[in-house]
Amino acid sequence: MTAEAETATGDIVLYERRGAVAVVTMNRPEYRNAQNSAMTYALDAAFTRAVEDEEVKVIVLAGAGKHFSAGHDIGTPGRDVDVSFDRKAVLWWDHVGRAGGDQRFARESEVYLGMCRRWREIPKPMIASVQGACIAGALMLAWVCDLIVASEDAFFADPVVRMGIPGVEYFAHPWMLGPRAAKEVLFTGERFTAAQAQQWGMLNRVVPRAELTERTLALADTIAGMPSFGLALAKKAVNQAEDLMGMRSGMDSVFGLHHFAHAHNAELSGGDSLGGQDARSMRDANRPGS
Repeated sequence: MTAEAETATGDIVLYERRGAVAVVTMNRPEYRNAQNSAMTYALDAAFTRAVEDEEVKVIVLAGAGKHFSAGHDIGTPGRDVDVSFDRKAVLWWDHVGRAGGDQRFARESEVYLGMCRRWREIPKPMIASVQGACIAGALMLAWVCDLIVASEDAFFADPVVRMGIPGVEYFAHPWMLGPRAAKEVLFTGERFTAAQAQQWGMLNRVVPRAELTERTLALADTIAGMPSFGLALAKKAVNQAEDLMGMRSGMDSVFGLHHFAHAHNAELSGGDSLGGQDARSMRDANRPGS
């Protein structure tokens, strides 16, 4: 099958059409696809392009290189927390120039919780294709997708409690993992395997690494054979059922706890909202046997 690949918004995100399937690929492999704001808005542009293309019926989200994503960018040279972007997800003021909790709430309402909710409502089925690391903020990217296909070597974790913060901003843990598993993942911060994630119901399929792309695209092609409007309505029906189970209101309540934790850290430390943690300390603490 011939693919027409081209860059969506710079080369931080790649956009590729494969028949009725749009493949959107995070492209910062040298930083394990850590998600800065530039990537967030490039992803949004790529998803918008796929939604507006009538020939696209399914969207696949992937990560270039060894890892799907190490999560939010909290330490690369491309970190851009002080940069303004045209806001897409929420109607709120710009975070740049604001201080304290005002700054953090404005930014995270937009680029984290708001964007994830926006992407969850995309009317076309989305499949996450996950290999290697899927850590913290990367869980948010996978969880907004309707299906997740992972390689056997994929591993997952939300170690954010190490910062004194009750999990990532898009708090879907109880719905994606179940309450018991969610508490274990949060309380320990430990990695869990693809096999464990599938047992908990978070993954649809676990496949050999060498077959990940092929098997994901085969699933996408099967789904693409269904009527677009029927797929959109079926997706909306399941999302509405999740929200009736409290998912949306639960996320709102935990988002407040998340920002209370940021503010608590900043008050104790004189401004460090991450509880003394950085990308290296979080990575090292998350290694098996540490």
